[in-house]
Order: sequence, then C-alpha cells, then structure tokens
Amino acid sequence: MHAERQLTAIPGMGASPGRVEDDALLRGKACFLDDVPVPDALHACFVRSPHAHARLRGVDASQARAMPGVVAVYARQDLFGHVTSWRMPLGFPLAALPEDTTPFALAGDEVAFVGEAYAVVVARTRHEAEDAAAAVQAEFDVLPAVADCRQAVLDDAPRVRTELASNVLQDYTLAYGDCDAAFDRADIVLDDEFRVHRGCGHPMEGRGVVAMLDPATGMLTVWSSTQMAHELHYTIAHMLDQPEDRLRVITPDVGGGFGAKFMIYPEEIVVPAVARALGRPVKWVEDRRENFLTTIQERDQFWRISVAADRDGRVLGVRGGFVHDHGAYTPQGTNVPYNAASSMTGPYVVPAFSLHVQVTYTNKVPVATIRGAGYPQAAFVMERMMDRLAAAAGIDRLECRRRNLIPPEKIPYTKPLKSRAGVPLVIDSGDFPALQATAARAIDYDGFAQRREASARAGLLRGIALANSVKPTGRGPYETARVRVHPSGRIVVHTGALAMGQGIKTTLAQLCAAHLGVEPQAVEVSAGDTGLAGYGMGGFASRQAMMAGSAVSEAAAKVRDKALATAAAVLGVNADELTLSQGEVHTPDFAKRVPLARLAMLLKGVPGYALPVPGDPGLDATVHFHCDAQAYAGSSHACEVEVDPLTGAVHVRRYVAVQDSGNLINPQIAHGQVHGGVVHGIGNALFEWMGYDDNAQPLTTTFAEYLLPTAPEVPPIEVIFQPSPTRLNPLGVKGIGECATLAVAAAVIGAVEHALDGHGVRITEFPLTPVRLAELLDPPAQDTTAPSANP
Repeated sequence: MHAERQLTAIPGMGASPGRVEDDALLRGKACFLDDVPVPDALHACFVRSPHAHARLRGVDASQARAMPGVVAVYARQDLFGHVTSWRMPLGFPLAALPEDTTPFALAGDEVAFVGEAYAVVVARTRHEAEDAAAAVQAEFDVLPAVADCRQAVLDDAPRVRTELASNVLQDYTLAYGDCDAAFDRADIVLDDEFRVHRGCGHPMEGRGVVAMLDPATGMLTVWSSTQMAHELHYTIAHMLDQPEDRLRVITPDVGGGFGAKFMIYPEEIVVPAVARALGRPVKWVEDRRENFLTTIQERDQFWRISVAADRDGRVLGVRGGFVHDHGAYTPQGTNVPYNAASSMTGPYVVPAFSLHVQVTYTNKVPVATIRGAGYPQAAFVMERMMDRLAAAAGIDRLECRRRNLIPPEKIPYTKPLKSRAGVPLVIDSGDFPALQATAARAIDYDGFAQRREASARAGLLRGIALANSVKPTGRGPYETARVRVHPSGRIVVHTGALAMGQGIKTTLAQLCAAHLGVEPQAVEVSAGDTGLAGYGMGGFASRQAMMAGSAVSEAAAKVRDKALATAAAVLGVNADELTLSQGEVHTPDFAKRVPLARLAMLLKGVPGYALPVPGDPGLDATVHFHCDAQAYAGSSHACEVEVDPLTGAVHVRRYVAVQDSGNLINPQIAHGQVHGGVVHGIGNALFEWMGYDDNAQPLTTTFAEYLLPTAPEVPPIEVIFQPSPTRLNPLGVKGIGECATLAVAAAVIGAVEHALDGHGVRITEFPLTPVRLAELLDPPAQDTTAPSANP
C-alpha cells in the first residue's frame, strides 16, 4: 500500500511507454564507437605480450615503421613528453594503496600478464596496423609466473612483478562480536571450502576509443565506449596535461558494459596521446581476443568458512577467510574483495563474525568489478552453508533460512560493519521473509515431490533450491541532470549518467515528460557528454535510476514550476489555474494557452526589456541529486533443475526471481533488467570458465572455448516485484541491474546438489560443467593425473 501511494504521487512512475532508444537500434541507425564518423582517421593496433611474466629487454620497431601505411610506432620511451606519467593513476584515488600497484600506459621493462601492451602501431588502416604490429620485435627474458592466488601468498612464491616486495596487496580481517564464544557454545559447527571461478563481462560491443585534435581551437575530443565519461575526462587531462576546458569526452551508443567499462584503461590514454602528437584522428576498436586478454575479469576467490549454530538451526557465528585473485595490477581499488567480505552475512542475522581476507597479485588479467562486484561470491558461500546447516539441524532448507532472516520489525537494520567508504551498513528497507515466502509459492515448493517423481520416470534427477540476497544500491555521492526547454520547443535532458543499453534514456525521458506534459519521445536525453554536463559519476553499482532519476525528476519539476509562473504572467491568470499538456501551458478549457517553446523564447531575454518573471534567464534547471546512504535491494530466487546422470547435463526447468527493487519507474525495463541479471548468473553457474594453465597462459580466448548461455539454455524466467520503497530518494526506487545476479549461482548449484541427493555429492564451486558434474558423480572413474575440466 505504501508503494501504491507513492506511485500515484510521483509523475512518470509505474508506466511502460516503450523505449525511446529502440527505433534507432532496430533500424541500424545507432552510433556505436566504431560508427563515429571521423574523416581520415588513422587506426591503432597494440602490440601485446605473449608471456605471463617476462623482462622486456628491448623493442625493435624499425621493420614495422618501414611497412606500407604505417604512420608511427610508439614504445614507452616514444611517449616521453606526451604523457605526464608512465603509470596510470589509481581509480578510486581515496584508497590507501601503494603507488606501484597501478598498470602502465605501455609496459617498459617488464610485462606481468599475457596481453599487456608494450607498443602501439598507428597506420592508415587497421589491416596495415595489425600487419606492422606483428613485425615489431621484442626481446624477452621469461620469468616465473604465478597463476594460482593460493600459491601467490606463499613466502617462496615468485613475485608477480619484480618491483613488488610481496604478492599480497592487502591482508585484513573484518570482525564483530565474540566468535570464539559463539563457536564454544554451538550445538552445530560446520566447516567447508569453496571456490568461485573467474569470468568476464563480455558486452556485445567491446571497448574502443577515438581521439581527434582540432588544431584551430586546441580542443581534444575523445569518444570512448565507457561507463565513466567524466572520470575519463579527469584522467586524460591528468595524464596528457590537457587543459580541462579544451578536452571533451563523448560517449556514443554503448553496447553493454556489465562493469567491464567501469574503469579507465591504458588504451584510453595512449590513443588520445598519439592522436594529439600526430595531429590526426586515431581510432582503436578492441577485437574479441583482446577482450579476453586485456579487459578486466572477476570472481576468482577461494574460501574457507565455518558456521556455528544452535540445535534449532539458528546461526550463532560465522568465521573463516578467503584468498582473492587480484590479477597483475590494481586499476581501480580493491572494492571487489571488500564487498564480498562485508556482504557475507547477506540478509541473515549473524551475531558474531570474523573473516580474514588476503588480496593477492597473480600474473593474470587485472580484476575489477563485473556485475555484482563481489556480492555473488559471498551469496554463494552463505547460501551453500545455509543448505548444509539445514541438513545438519534436520530441518527444511527454507525453514532454516526463515529462522535466520532479518525480521521486518528489525529494519532499518544496522550491521556492525562499515563500507569501504567508512559508512555504516544500514539495511534501510525490506521484508526478507515475505520475499522468500513469495518465491516458495511461485515455484510451488510444496508440490515439488510430484514433479521429481515424474522426472525419475524419465530417467532424470530433479532438484529444487532457493537462495536469498541483499545488496546496497545507488552509490553516491551525486548525479547531475539539466532539463532544458529550448526556444525551438526541443526538450533536452543532459546528465552525467551513462546509457549502456539498459534503457536509462527511456527511464529519464518518461520522468521528465510526465512533469512537462509531453510524451517521452518528445524528450531528448544526452548522457555521458562532458561538453554538455559539467559533472557526473556514470553508470555502475545499480545507481542510475535512483541518482539520475531523482535528479531529472527534481529538475523537471523546477522547469514545470517556472513554466507555470511565466505562463501565468503572460496569460494574466493565477499559476494554480494552469496545467501542462501537449507541450503547452493552458487553462482547463484551453481558452488561454501558450506553448512551452514561446515561454522559452521569452525567457531567453529581449534587449532592453525585463524578463517576464524575476530570476535567471532560460527555461531550464540543473539539479545535482545527493545521497551518500545506499538503498538495499533484496531478492529471493527459486530454481528447479533436471540432471541427466549419464551425461552430466543440467537443464534449468523453472526459475522464479522475486525482487524488492522499491518503486518501479518502468516495469517493462525493470523486467528486462532482471532477465539479464538471471541469465548472467546462469552463465556464471554452468558455463563461463576463463581458463589459465599453470604458467598463467589463457586457455579460453574465443567463444568456442568460453561458453555463454544462449536461448536454448535459458528457461522461462518468472519475475515478481515485491516492493519495499526506500525513503532515501524521492522516487522510492532501488537498484535492479546487479541485484538479479547475486543469488543465481547459489540457487542453481543448490538445485543441482538437491537433484543428486543420495549420491553423496557436495558441490562447492562454480561453474559446474557437465564434465565436472560427471567427475563428481563418479569419482572412481576420475583420472587424478589428468587436468580437471575446470581445475
């Protein structure tokens, strides 16, 4: 009821008018990075290390420079005078990390992972650039590499980079309560180990950057397929010593991000640097193999965990630790392991807690945030332990969870931990038992036995499981929106938010349109252009509907108020007698009316005449919506699978996602966000394996080797929204995009293990491939001398 009251009071909420982005996308008229029309652009190709770890003795580019079409070849020393530092600056610069942790713009005397760039070729065409890149000669001394983060922490392990004193970047413990006392008085103590494997983001469009210098103005314009246009603007200005007011970053249409574009990469610095140096436009577009070799990855963690509980299955304490594979460098903080550690207890009451975290370098692609950013790992471990606890206490798995969920009467609920920003973890809203009860009803948990019998008659094993999760969403500190009505009648929203295909332009357009009495298609949304929005944070952490949506709604309300006041003065009526519709301000009987376009013309000012109303010129308003606290979005997912014991094949037969995303702005888009999150989670659970051998050489660098779920593998997904609106923003909305991924692996793997009930199989890892499942089902047949399918 609370949600319904808020929805009726907020213009633009709860409707699905259709996406404003889709016409251009469906007609092939969208402008992605590779479509940016820059005439006579040169093409860049980076020369990358074939070794996971090696000393770089020298680079000979003489042969490459002599090849047809080649304009220039730059190794690191050739960038002297064009960049202010060999090293990239640290993303999230408030983190206290050593200076030797960030990657280099181009590697100089050492490479630390396969794919690290040490030179760039610029040529007339991409083909000529690639041919010349193959002719660049480099002399390497191969050094020992570290592929396993568990080996990296050992005292005698080779250093991932010779400049490091230790492979351990961070070593800390998050704790509260008296864990020892909790375990001493426990009736049940369970110990287990888990492994969560690394995967990739894999947007349909890879990374890319185009840079062009205007010699007349000195303006350097950079287009990038990024989630952080304003952070890229800051970093280029810093690294190139380019005046901020002669630098513009434009984000064209972006074909997906999923966290992989939520950082600044070396290519985004090197390409603008060489474009400025050459005085000619330069383009670089990542190919898929480069995406596997160089774009950040996530999830690799090894956990040891213990749970103490009473005989009724109520958790008394959790303790343990994990080792986090951080890759070769730190491009952007260490929030992934911290998120995993601080969110371990999920939506459950855990009186005592102690978790030791080791963040370790390896000679692999750097790790940063992929959809969920550490939370899926924690949810998987906690939910798997809840299943074990239920079995040990002799109670149903859902009942065990219900006894431990944070009850609604204790919300807002403060966990005795702080975020990495030092903010207390306060679950501001939610009803977790209600979410779980809805998921159980929707999947017909009580009627599962009959379906299991039917599967058994077909020779298949059927299992069911449920998993819960909660995540803070809407990371601040602010987002910017400027709503402007031009004298032409065009209504434009400029924002620092980023559109990456998730529908944010529609979301913002419909919020603005509802205030101004027009259709969403009448509102143009410009996202991620630093020339049009001076400040902005970008798209990440399930924040844009909350932060940018609130900013747009408040800015549009201000424009509406100004339009009403101006129209009242022009028409000679009271403002409360007027309304807005169809692009006009008018009395209810339309006897007096004035278009928004004319109001905007009057408000631009006429020389010698006063503005129609006191105040600043223009029919526009800018709002920086601020919010440091985060709104917690909960979910309860239920999954049912069939397992073929002969082949190890797993088929997800039913999937229910119950989400608390607060109030919904556009239900259709919200459903799509959940569908995408669930599919990403199914990929993590059953398919996606980014393999490396013992020398840290990548084994999966094509989609023939690295599998993603496709339509036949994706089941019908039932989405149920059960809102507990937050009071942290005027819309009452919470994040969606990442939150639908968190519980998926736990639900899928839990269902597979339930299907194998009676086979003595305990599953503590993902992804779970058919071969790995066959190994678990038939351990005696496993050849222990052969490499595992997913070691």
